[in-house]
Amino acid sequence: MPSPRLSKLDLKIMEALWTRGASSVREIQQSFPERNRPAYTTVQTTVYRLEAKKAVRRVRKIGNAHLFEAIVSRGAAQRRLIDELLGLFGGRTQQVMAHLIESGRLTLDDIREAERVLRTLGSKD
Repeated sequence: MPSPRLSKLDLKIMEALWTRGASSVREIQQSFPERNRPAYTTVQTTVYRLEAKKAVRRVRKIGNAHLFEAIVSRGAAQRRLIDELLGLFGGRTQQVMAHLIESGRLTLDDIREAERVLRTLGSKD
């Protein structure tokens, strides 16, 4: 099953679950910085929508609080975002790579790792 499309708030909530493990809506909400913390009901609604998208699931109930855990892995969510980004460029990577190089965000270690992955993929063919 493909990874669901996740909004910016979805990703922040998922990050809390990836980092903390199974958490209640209150624990997720309190993991946000106090200065920009969304309302409890906003987090609750978003978690329920993530549940409908099959990105999270309820694992147990303690008192009145349900604990949720991530179903979608961090890697799957990242791959989905990268695929969406490349879709904006018609699937071509040259412009993205050029920007990363020009901005100084692409390091020599990154290039070596990419070469290693390409060699591994090439040997599978």
